[in-house]
Amino acid sequence: MASAQSFNILAILAILVPSILATEFLVGDDKGWTINFDYQAWAKGKEFHVGDKLVFKYPEGVHNVFKVNGTGFQQCMVPKETEPLTSGNDVVTLLNPGRKWYICGVAKHCAVGNQKLIITVLPYTVSPVPSPAPSPTYYGKRYTA
Repeated sequence: MASAQSFNILAILAILVPSILATEFLVGDDKGWTINFDYQAWAKGKEFHVGDKLVFKYPEGVHNVFKVNGTGFQQCMVPKETEPLTSGNDVVTLLNPGRKWYICGVAKHCAVGNQKLIITVLPYTVSPVPSPAPSPTYYGKRYTA
């Protein structure tokens, strides 16, 4: 019985902890999602993990966001079957580890304005919690202050 309860608690924690500890990344920081910005330089040195969120901010109607594959990224090719994100405040939750590619599909913003982002999402890992240090003992007796 106790092991079933422990399992349930651990399962709930495994679901909740990543969302609680998730980092929200404003793509492009104060520049937002725009043309003529080096998103590869922006992403360099950042660690993206499962559960983190990418926020694409831009004036509504001026840009959009498409999730593409590697070929679509290289060729700035918008997938026909995919609907773009268009709100101007688009939030993408990173659900799986691996490479992720995003482009703007407006005009030639991707090809000419370098409006494209590639990241690698790492698996979510929980750091082990160190066990508390034992209370000091003197001659076999615990000392408390």
